[in-house]
Amino acid sequence: MKKLFIGLLSIAFFSAKAQNLIQYVKPIVGTQRMGHTYPGATVPFGMVQLSPETDTISYEQNGKYNADVYKYCAGYQYDDKTIVGFSHTHFSGTGHSDLGDILIMPTVGKLKLNPGRADQPHSGYRSPFSHQNEKSEANYYKVKLDEYNILAEMTTSTRVGFHQYTFPKTDSAHVVLDMVAGIYNYPDKNVWTYLRVVNDTTVIGFRQTSGWARTRTQYFAISFSKPFIAHGFANYSSRVPYGGFWGRFDQRRNFPEIAGKQIKAYFDFKTYDGEKIKLKVALSPVSMEGALNNMCAEISGWDFNKVKADGQQQWEKELHKIEIQGSNETKENFYTALYHTLINPTVYMDVDGQYKGLDHNVHHADGFTNYTTFSLWDTYRALHPLFNIIEPERNADMVRSMLAHYQQSPEHFLPVWSNSANENWCMSGYHSVSVIADAVVKGNAPFDVNAALEACVTTARGRQYMNIGLYMDKGYIPDERDGNSVSSTLEYAFDDWCIAQMAKKLGNTAIYDEFSKRALNYKNVYNPATGFMHPRLADGSFRKKFDALTTIGQGFIEGNAWNYTLFAPQDAAGLIKLMGGNKRFVRYLDSLFTMHLPDKFFEETEDITRDGIIGNYVHGNEPSHHVAYLYNWTDKPWKTQERIRMILPKMYKPTPDGLGGNDDTGQMSAWYIFSSLGFYPVAPGSDQYAIGSPAVDGAVINLGKDKKLSIRVNNQSEKNVYVQKLLLNGKPINALFLSHADLINGGDLTFFMGPKHK
Repeated sequence: MKKLFIGLLSIAFFSAKAQNLIQYVKPIVGTQRMGHTYPGATVPFGMVQLSPETDTISYEQNGKYNADVYKYCAGYQYDDKTIVGFSHTHFSGTGHSDLGDILIMPTVGKLKLNPGRADQPHSGYRSPFSHQNEKSEANYYKVKLDEYNILAEMTTSTRVGFHQYTFPKTDSAHVVLDMVAGIYNYPDKNVWTYLRVVNDTTVIGFRQTSGWARTRTQYFAISFSKPFIAHGFANYSSRVPYGGFWGRFDQRRNFPEIAGKQIKAYFDFKTYDGEKIKLKVALSPVSMEGALNNMCAEISGWDFNKVKADGQQQWEKELHKIEIQGSNETKENFYTALYHTLINPTVYMDVDGQYKGLDHNVHHADGFTNYTTFSLWDTYRALHPLFNIIEPERNADMVRSMLAHYQQSPEHFLPVWSNSANENWCMSGYHSVSVIADAVVKGNAPFDVNAALEACVTTARGRQYMNIGLYMDKGYIPDERDGNSVSSTLEYAFDDWCIAQMAKKLGNTAIYDEFSKRALNYKNVYNPATGFMHPRLADGSFRKKFDALTTIGQGFIEGNAWNYTLFAPQDAAGLIKLMGGNKRFVRYLDSLFTMHLPDKFFEETEDITRDGIIGNYVHGNEPSHHVAYLYNWTDKPWKTQERIRMILPKMYKPTPDGLGGNDDTGQMSAWYIFSSLGFYPVAPGSDQYAIGSPAVDGAVINLGKDKKLSIRVNNQSEKNVYVQKLLLNGKPINALFLSHADLINGGDLTFFMGPKHK
């Protein structure tokens, strides 16, 4: 009977290969009460991420930060009633933003070049829309612009956005190109823009901005399927003391070029009813010529449906790397999460391999694909470990991209948070080293590993960055010197451990010894008198005024002491001993999940909201993502299984407000992928995965080279959340951990579930 069950399950998995998995992807699933994901079109890891913008709020107001802009990190807010256009670059689920380049808006009637106000939609080119007339799926977005009776559709290739607009009959059709618009915009964000009309179907240009990335240049080329009958420019730039003699020309109407800080353009058409005007918008990090070459290489013709189908086939290929069994809701959650993990990092080079480096010179990626959008404070935890299983070649190229960044860095630093040939220096730690170490320790390192180790060590010794010098000298960062002194100390200690593991793998004893010692620095900020990680002064004493529940001003970044006290994933056993042993540690964990955190303790934060909190456990932000698995180091590991199955349905739903926090370029979703499969990388840089509780009925991970890992889950249900027995290739696993080799070598992993813990 057992053999018959396994045989039937195998048939079910075989049949799953024919499934259309993108039907389960819900791109509009986003952060609850915050619109930090976008619903537009992109291919896996695509340079172009083409999406609607629903408003244009300034980053600053009256000379100060405008807090309302935060909900527009991705440009799209589900509750908004109007669309102001479609732009080509976005971040997926971040807590800070930039981009929103090259905004296109089709209109009819009187020409308007400003978006107007949301409460007065007729005051500008924006248009009301309804979600009933909106459709979003992998690599396709469609919406009706009610103001103009225009159906807008879009799809993409890696470097090209493809628009298709169905117009009514009119002699006054326009396509507005707004080069002023942007995400997290402000009046002086544009450093310079340039547009050149090559002919009546082709426009090229660039825009340089100074925002989160202080010197970012986006080159582009636009091709129209139909010649425009006229075009014009509007230059909203303030008058400069010396601008040459361009006043000799009337540049407003049918002039071939325009330059300035605040440029808008329009292109006029006559259309018959139901006529489709198509646009291809190609991007390049290098040049306008590069953008044209990218367009010719990727979308040479005008077959919109073929481009859509080709992109969706790319998604099908990627989504089929993990094939699961479960309810439709489970599949919607799972494949939406998998979709989110495959958006970033993004390709950052032309089809010929050229890209702009951190030194702002043009480089050629020899033998690898260059990537950008590294939100490493988030993604080192689970996203890159996931890639080491399902995207090993891409992850190796991402490491190569980080090493190229290091080589081009004037500060001799690996990426912290990098985008578009810029280091943004956002968040804390030096978590590139975790990504690199994880790849090396797990054997996914087709690069110069010794050079990689040198880059990691040099970064970790970079005394000029965020008090690393003090950390090296004292073993912790004094509270007087850094508002995030405790969390930075903890993060540095973890990264140091990663370097030690990498050095051990490579046989470098001296580096292993140095960084193993540094990895224990987390103990230096633990205060046994309070039982928490605690800000420590330069004289060695702990700060007297301290609130373990407050998220601001207590020495931690985006979290409180209750959560951050548990951040020593590199030494869970040592942390338990430090905190008083097994009994007290379990009581601490239980209290974290069951206590009530009053709103006053996080009401001033943007990243932490009630939607992402269970008790005082903050799942909506990344520092606590390993916490539920820490029971595995205690005498009550079954509580990990219980907590995981409690977190999954609370924090992940296939609805427009279905995430309990920022997805942060895929980290929130990567947690879901691992946890629903039944294991999690608590300490990246280790080859171990902690056992949890699978929430799928079964899965096949396609590992490439004809290798598969079949995960069989017997008797799993909402009540049967406890692991009774675990077999690997028919042999019992008597530990609470799996090794990377257990997974990557393929075979059968079988969970037996029940309603009572063992």
